[in-house]
Amino acid sequence: MRTYDLSPLFRSTVGFDRLSTLMDAAFGAEEAGNGYPPYNIEKLDEDAYRITMAMAGFAEKDISLTAQDNLLVIAGRIQGDGEGERKFLYRGIATRAFERKFSLADHIKVTGASLVNGLLHVELAREVPEAMKPRQIKIATKTAKESTVIEGSRSAA
Repeated sequence: MRTYDLSPLFRSTVGFDRLSTLMDAAFGAEEAGNGYPPYNIEKLDEDAYRITMAMAGFAEKDISLTAQDNLLVIAGRIQGDGEGERKFLYRGIATRAFERKFSLADHIKVTGASLVNGLLHVELAREVPEAMKPRQIKIATKTAKESTVIEGSRSAA
């Protein structure tokens, strides 16, 4: 496992102390081979996103979504799938329990979730508070009465 020194980044930034933790978690999850269940992250427009996860074999009652602070946790555990009655010759559809965590940026909120045709769609939106949105500052100019005019005479050459 590679170790990256991010200290040069922290010399000129403020408030990004979580960055190293996030990067460690990202590289650790990648090396562990944690690819189940597969998912997509889409940017729908400027402030809207969607996470789509392949959830074959899971029902709504088997899935839980928890959003807290800047973390979204999606977990799944199939409740009594009747395996005792069924005998598989080949089992290619995984139904193992899982927990997938997504780090959300500031002001990203979960707005909805749906399970359609074996795909879980989680809708996300950026909701920046009005006080934090960029605003234009008007530049005041001096009027003609306030400015000083210096008159001079031209000398004959």
